[in-house]
Amino acid sequence: MNFTTQDLIAHAKSHIVEWNATTAARELAARRDIVLLDVREPAEFSEGCIGNACNVPRGVLEFKVDPSYPACEKALLDRDLEILVYCKTGGRSALAAHTLKQLGYGKVISLAGGIESWKESGFSAAAPQIS
Repeated sequence: MNFTTQDLIAHAKSHIVEWNATTAARELAARRDIVLLDVREPAEFSEGCIGNACNVPRGVLEFKVDPSYPACEKALLDRDLEILVYCKTGGRSALAAHTLKQLGYGKVISLAGGIESWKESGFSAAAPQIS
């Protein structure tokens, strides 16, 4: 059986938690323990991101969360973290959230509609903080 990209996204969404932009903004304002993960490509990320998001493109996510990978993203190695994942419109973030759950991350949420929905809801995106 062949699957379409939309089939894969629908399957992922059936196994994850999604927050709309309003819920995400409320939770981010109330709590400091949520890690923001932007899975867009670096060029997209450079155009603006939510808060102090960490940028790990979807295509390298599995490697970046593997502690044995030399260039792992140390901020994401704790599988007990609560992670809010987003992309441009919600497809890549749903796939990424599902992958993270499969890799043992228990508290992963995808931003429904991605950063586009975030901005359409009146919330801001800013230039990334380069460290």
